[in-house]
Amino acid sequence: MTSTVESVGETPAHVPDFPMDRAAGCPFDPPPVALARGKETPLSKVRLWDGSTPWLVTGYAEGRALLADPRVSADITRPGYPLQAPVLEGGPSASFILMDDPEHARLRRMVTAPFAIKRVAALRPAVQRIVDDLVDDMLAGPKPVDLVEAFALPMPSLVICQLLGVAYSDHDFFQANSKILIKRTNDPQERSDAFQRLTGYLDDLMGQKLAAPADDLLSGLGERVKAGELTRAEAAQMGVLLLIAGHETTANMIALGTLALLEHPDQLALLRDSDDPKLVTSAVEELLRYLTIVHNGRRRVALEDMDVAGVRVRAGDGLVIATDVGNRDPGAFPEPDRLDIERDARHHVAFGFGVHQCLGQPLARLELQVVYSTLYKRVPTLRLATDIERIPFKHDGGVYGAYELPVTW
Repeated sequence: MTSTVESVGETPAHVPDFPMDRAAGCPFDPPPVALARGKETPLSKVRLWDGSTPWLVTGYAEGRALLADPRVSADITRPGYPLQAPVLEGGPSASFILMDDPEHARLRRMVTAPFAIKRVAALRPAVQRIVDDLVDDMLAGPKPVDLVEAFALPMPSLVICQLLGVAYSDHDFFQANSKILIKRTNDPQERSDAFQRLTGYLDDLMGQKLAAPADDLLSGLGERVKAGELTRAEAAQMGVLLLIAGHETTANMIALGTLALLEHPDQLALLRDSDDPKLVTSAVEELLRYLTIVHNGRRRVALEDMDVAGVRVRAGDGLVIATDVGNRDPGAFPEPDRLDIERDARHHVAFGFGVHQCLGQPLARLELQVVYSTLYKRVPTLRLATDIERIPFKHDGGVYGAYELPVTW
């Protein structure tokens, strides 16, 4: 039910702060305040850190429609865009994921081929070897072990390094700077400095690829630079985006997905004891839906007046599309707060929707399928080595997850 004030797009007298943190003891659920508001109305106003009051979109159908609507913009430079944090001077605002078509489409097309479904499927044997080697190393080492450090973080880092043509020996450098950049509570200058270090690193690497191309994605971007389709600076920034997104998101899904399964032993047993690849596929989709680690909303701004679920959204209004709450909408997913790996959850919006949906989702799906079908069979007695209340979660990050996950067997 929507108030009269909200229905004409004005700001109510009291607007609550945007809910950021998941509840203590419920690390898998969206913020309880956001969930409660989603049950009342699909659109409501919230207040951000800078005092702006965008619309919080909690309905699944409304959010999905807006993500595909050309009347809303992903351009971070437009007035009214609901910023997550202060804009970094010279920072990643030039990323194509924060642009509209046609520029967004022009840049995105240059990196789509390596993430095509058939190309990604061909990587399965290599991904399987990486997973097996990491499990071997983990089993041969001491226990308990931090699953994030020993497995969840190196696994996708090794894959994306091979795909991009980045030396994995540099992982300490790019992982440390990635952590600084995506932590929204860090000082803006600190985050800007981290971005510049990463951009400089990728620019130097791009220079090497231009001089001596190899069979990797960065060399492919180098060919675009030589053809005048892309500047070297644009190529370096695209490299930063792909490097960060290629390891951070999947690493968080591996650790958090493992924790969710350990906390739902019936679901873990079902997955561990099955050899059905269809069950593995559905488990991946359900965990993506259930956890929805992009937890600060997909940010947009309205380009013109429009009606959304009976609410008048004005041109220039910010929109925070809470896909984590949308993925718990009972209208789209019956009993949405229950983890059910046999559920058909393929229509979730964990990767977004529309022209800006995640470019790397075929690779992420493949990596998670290999991990979830291997780790728990290879380590059937895997269990937590601490209380769940003591696990440090990434409430302060752009992507939700666990900083550490102590496990034993």
